[in-house]
Amino acid sequence: MKAIKFFGIGALALSLVNCAPSAKQLKEAVEKDPSIVFAAIEKDPEQFIEVVNKAAQGAQRKAQEKAVADEGKKRDAEFANPLKPAVEDGRVIFGPKDAKITIIEYSDFECPYCSKGHATIDEVMKAYPKDVRVVYKHLPLDFHPMAMPAAKYFEAIAMQDHAKAEKFYNLIFANQGDFRTKKEGFLKETAKKVGADLKKIEKDLGSEAIAKRIEADMEEARKFDFSGTPGFLINGVSLRGAYPFAEFKEIIERHLKEAK
Repeated sequence: MKAIKFFGIGALALSLVNCAPSAKQLKEAVEKDPSIVFAAIEKDPEQFIEVVNKAAQGAQRKAQEKAVADEGKKRDAEFANPLKPAVEDGRVIFGPKDAKITIIEYSDFECPYCSKGHATIDEVMKAYPKDVRVVYKHLPLDFHPMAMPAAKYFEAIAMQDHAKAEKFYNLIFANQGDFRTKKEGFLKETAKKVGADLKKIEKDLGSEAIAKRIEADMEEARKFDFSGTPGFLINGVSLRGAYPFAEFKEIIERHLKEAK
């Protein structure tokens, strides 16, 4: 009866025909005279806000539940039919080369979220020292002007020594603030710190081989619909974003279990 009071004389007239106004009749009444709703809000604004908040929370919860369900279906599909990235000969690999799990890391040296992703990858490798290997691939974003130069430095150092390239990778992400401030000066300092030959780096930075490798990485990332960074493929199963360790663990453990 409280709802009928809110809708005034018009709604009361409708109720004389039916036991209660239908949703269609209420909608028509409100459309004809919106002041009905305004009057109800003015009468009890706190209740109105509470109802709206509950509705918004319910909608958000349903959207989250749908997103989780959709992600679960997508993940199951990728376990059944994993994505197949290329791992070329001569590529820098972190961890044992015969590891059961290969993580492809599509990343941008200047991206703050990639720094978080790097920290998680470090955690993963410590938790699975024998089972996981990581291949770093480049996805430098246009709005990070130093990302491409850093990618070229990494590959130029890799042409000299893979271990030095891995140290460079770790130092860049560990000192990303200094990198953003000092820019190429920091790249040179870091290359020197890892023991790379700076003269050879300067010569190799413009090489066609490095340009082709970075472009191939970017093209592969686009093929797998990675538009932002970081992105990961864990034996062909994707994670898009700087997810926490638990998400990596869930996928890795499932792969290891299914491999038995």
